[in-house]
Amino acid sequence: MELRGDVYDHNCPTRVIANHATGRWGSLALAKLLDGTKRFGELRREVTGISEKMLAQTLQALERDGLVRREVHPVIPPRVDYSLTTLGTHAAKQISELFGWIEENLPNFLAAQEEYDTRQTGNV
Repeated sequence: MELRGDVYDHNCPTRVIANHATGRWGSLALAKLLDGTKRFGELRREVTGISEKMLAQTLQALERDGLVRREVHPVIPPRVDYSLTTLGTHAAKQISELFGWIEENLPNFLAAQEEYDTRQTGNV
């Protein structure tokens, strides 16, 4: 019998992994790593708004889940590269596709938000 998770069950470990991969910073880091191997500083510059501490925690969680590979090079100064694993590549492709769809549909989202805000203002 094959083990399969249930992300809708709050006791299932898939819920934690889904949170790491689809959370605010995890999804952005995964999508950026789809472009190729990056150093910590590169990721921090490309995923604007994230603190060093939060990026480090995010990458650690993604590494623990098997989505990101961390490679330390024995040089001075130390150099650490981050890349996607096979699992990470699969997840990042799906996330990137969703991001593209969101970007393409930005006018529709903005119109919906404006319509909602207008309705809410009228109901006050």
